[in-house]
Amino acid sequence: MQQFDITSTQNPKIKRLLSLQQKAGERRKNGLFVAEGLRELSHCKEAGYIAEEIFLCPSLATDEANALLERWSPDAIVYQVSPSVYERIAYRGSTEGIVGVVKARKQTLDDLRLSDSPLIIVLESVEKPGNLGAVLRSADAARADAVIICDPLTDLYNPNLIRSSIGAIFTVPCVACSSEECISFLKHNGISILTAQLQDSHLYYNVDMRRPTAIVMGTEATGLTDIWREAADAHILIPMLGKLDSLNVSVSAAILLFEAVRQRQ
Repeated sequence: MQQFDITSTQNPKIKRLLSLQQKAGERRKNGLFVAEGLRELSHCKEAGYIAEEIFLCPSLATDEANALLERWSPDAIVYQVSPSVYERIAYRGSTEGIVGVVKARKQTLDDLRLSDSPLIIVLESVEKPGNLGAVLRSADAARADAVIICDPLTDLYNPNLIRSSIGAIFTVPCVACSSEECISFLKHNGISILTAQLQDSHLYYNVDMRRPTAIVMGTEATGLTDIWREAADAHILIPMLGKLDSLNVSVSAAILLFEAVRQRQ
């Protein structure tokens, strides 16, 4: 494992890392993304990703971070950075002094390995990375087979998504595709499509989720497009007893996922 020292934020390696953090186009062009923190990078390593570079701040690094660094060897190049440099590249101060530049991996619908009775979350055009990350955390907790992002408005390696998922982007199979491709995949595999919507719907806890199930949700502002409404096997809703008519998509996903878990126990 090669090691180098960096003490300036003007170093070209630091500038490239910041560009990868800030620009989706740079991530796509280079096939790289940035993951920060011991927990996130540990899940990343366990999922079989390959790190190209690791940036470590020795004065901040924990014993666990140093041990993780050894697990990335011998492939990754290690840059030991000063506290001031780490402060520039780290979004959070409490990330155990370690940031990685990692090779991206594109997973397709054909790569998914489904259980006998799969449970899948489908999100259509959900754009906020924080919402996507929170849905992934719930999907991990419910041991969902996959999260499918249809017609995505953010890339799956957005640093905010990785942070908000606390690494669940690496523990839950996650695929981006078009709505048409997703519907064809679900129908081909005999997976029931349940769309979360207000119109012509059944209460979610009265719908059978023990069978192979895909729970489909759209944005809070516009909901689902007609293609999903027409493809659905059932429309479901969460009762709203107050004056508002919708929940945050990540909260809705958690409620519906754990109803499926309850029914399957």
